[in-house]
Amino acid sequence: MATLYDQFGREIQVGRQPETREIAVAAIRDRWSNYPSGGLTPQRLAVIFKEADAGDVSRQAELFEEMEEKDTHLFSELQTRKNAVHGLDYEITPYSESAEDKKIRDFVADCIFNLESFDDALLDMLDAIGKGYSCLKNSWDTSGGKAALISRIEWIHAKKAIFYERGANMWAKSYEYPRILTEAEPINGEMLPPFTLVYHRYKARSGYDTRAGVLRVCAWMFLFKNYAFKDWVAFAETFGMPLRLGKYSPGATKEDKDALYAAIRSLGVDAAGIISQNTEIEFVEAVKNAGSNNIYESLVNICDKQVSKAILGQTATTEGTPGKLGNEDAQDRVRHDLIKADSESVGKTIRHQIIRPLVGWNFGWDKPLPWFNLLYEKPEDLESLMKVYKGASDIGQPISQEHVSARFKIPLPQKGETALKPSAPAAGPGEGSDVLAAKTRPGRGDLPEARVVVARADQIASGGDIDAADLISDRLSAEAQETTDKFIAAIRILVEDPGVGDLADLRDRIIGLWGDLSPADLGALIARATAVAEMAGISDIHDETGV
Repeated sequence: MATLYDQFGREIQVGRQPETREIAVAAIRDRWSNYPSGGLTPQRLAVIFKEADAGDVSRQAELFEEMEEKDTHLFSELQTRKNAVHGLDYEITPYSESAEDKKIRDFVADCIFNLESFDDALLDMLDAIGKGYSCLKNSWDTSGGKAALISRIEWIHAKKAIFYERGANMWAKSYEYPRILTEAEPINGEMLPPFTLVYHRYKARSGYDTRAGVLRVCAWMFLFKNYAFKDWVAFAETFGMPLRLGKYSPGATKEDKDALYAAIRSLGVDAAGIISQNTEIEFVEAVKNAGSNNIYESLVNICDKQVSKAILGQTATTEGTPGKLGNEDAQDRVRHDLIKADSESVGKTIRHQIIRPLVGWNFGWDKPLPWFNLLYEKPEDLESLMKVYKGASDIGQPISQEHVSARFKIPLPQKGETALKPSAPAAGPGEGSDVLAAKTRPGRGDLPEARVVVARADQIASGGDIDAADLISDRLSAEAQETTDKFIAAIRILVEDPGVGDLADLRDRIIGLWGDLSPADLGALIARATAVAEMAGISDIHDETGV
C-alpha cells in the first residue's frame, strides 16, 4: 500500500484497487426539510449562522436552498454566475510531450468524456459558490479486471456534511474537514474511503468553508427584502382599491344598513350588487401616499443590487444605465475575473480529486497528472496579432517559423508537401513596390559599409539601411550646386540693387533675368540622375526576380 495525502492534507493508505462498496449517502427522508426560512427573523438568522460556525451546517444549508427557491433575483444571479463557467469548453492536456504522458492523457480524457454525469458534476461543484463548499461522491467500478474507472459522480446535499463531533463538550476540537452522514453513521457521520469524496471549496476569502459562500452575505438582504415585500403586499391590499363608502338616510332601518354593508363588501369581489333607492355608495380614490417615492420598492431594489454585487461583483449587467457603454465594458472585465477564478478553482479540484486517483490506480501514484483547463479566455484576434508579428519582422526582429506555427496553430509543411509562397505584388502606374532587393555597399572613404535597398514610395528604409533614392538625391544635390549657385548669385544682385522700387519691380526684373540664364546644364544633370534611378530599380528587380 502507498502512503499519500488527500485533499485535506491527511495521510492516507490506498490499496491496489479503490473501494467499491455502496455507501448509502442519500435517503428518502433527505427530501424533508425544516424550512428555516418560514417566520425568519434577524434573531433566528443569527442563531442559524452560529450553529453553522460551531460545525452544524444543516439548517444553514436548508436555508440557502430555500433562498434560491424563493428569491427570483437571487436565483437568476446565481445561475448567471454558475452558467458562465458551466457553459465553457474544457481541454485535457498531457503533463509533458513524452509518449507516456500522452498515453495517460488519452486514458483520462476517454474516461471523462465517456462519463455521462461529468457535466452535472461540474454544475454541482459550482454550488460551492453559494454555500461555500460542495460535496460529491465518486462511484468506482473495477469489474473490467484491469482498469479502475469512475462509473458515476453523485451529488451529496450540503446538509449531509458535519464539521464537529455531535454530543461532545464545548472544548472538543471541530473538524477541519467534513464527515458525511450515511445510513451507517446517521449521527456523527463517517470519513469516506480515500478518493471517494470530492470536496470543492469556494475560496472567496480566508476563513472556514462554512462561512465562505456568497449566500451567507446575501442572507441578510434576503431577510430585509422579505420584510419589504410583505409590507408592500399588505399596503397594496389595503390601498390598492378605492374606498367604498355607503350612505344611508336618517330613517334607514337596521335591515337597510346591513344590506348596504353587504353590498359594499360584495363590490370588492363581485363588482356587482343591489341597494335600495334611498341609499348611496360613493367610491373614494385610494390614498396615493406612495407616489413616485415608493419606500417598499426602493428597499427591494437596494437589496437586489447588493445581492448582484455579492454574486457578480457588479450591477451593470442587471441594472445597466443607458448611455454608459464605457462603464459597462469595465464592469464586464470584473465579471471575467470571477469566471477566471471559478474556472481555475474547479479545474484544480477536478485534477487533484478525480484525475489523480484515475492516474494513480491505473498507472501509478508517482506519475505526473494531465492538466484540466476550462477555456475561459476570450478568443484571440489573430488578425491583429498577425499585424504585430509583421511589424516586428519589418523592423528586423528575428522570428522563428516554429514559433509562428505554434502561435497561430498552423502546422509546418511536412516532407513532400507543397509550401505556399507569398505572391509578389504588382506595382501599378505611379505606385511604388515593396522592398525588392538589398545589396551590401562596401565601405568607401567616410561612408561605412551598409545595405542599400530600394524602398517603397510610402516607406522609409529601416535602421542601418540606406535607401538607393537617398544616395541618388545626395549626388544630384552635390553636382547641381555649382549651377544653382550661379542662379542664386544673379538673383541676389537684383535683390540688393537700390534701384529696385518695389516687389512688383523685383518680380519683373527676375522674369527678365531668366533669358540670360542657361538651364541646359541643370536639365542634363537631372536627366542623368533619373536614368541612374531607373537603372537601379531595374537592377534590383532583376536580382529579386531573376527576370
